[in-house]
Amino acid sequence: MGRLTTHVLDTALGRPAAGISLSLYRLTDTARNLVCQKITNSDGRCDGPLAEGGSFVPGIYELEFAAGAYFKAVGVGQPAGQFLDQVVLRFVIDQGDQHYHVPLLLAPYGYSTYRGS
Repeated sequence: MGRLTTHVLDTALGRPAAGISLSLYRLTDTARNLVCQKITNSDGRCDGPLAEGGSFVPGIYELEFAAGAYFKAVGVGQPAGQFLDQVVLRFVIDQGDQHYHVPLLLAPYGYSTYRGS
């Protein structure tokens, strides 16, 4: 059975990003449908997959992370002002029977992602 997971690491502080609110959406031609909303745990992961089974089907998805709220909550100063607010990652699930892992490496002025394992 396929599933989707994520992991958020705060590269500015060198630790997992705990307490980040995130939302997963599945896009169709006419709508952006909410699949789930979660908050990362102390390890920067969610307690359980974001989607699996019947909610994990091929298609286009967006993962939206509340990065700005996270940096305010942990007190990471941004001397030039806040830059990131919502980080939105759009990706394609083309095989519903595989594990897709979408990590986010996050800092106050930038981020990166990749398809993990």
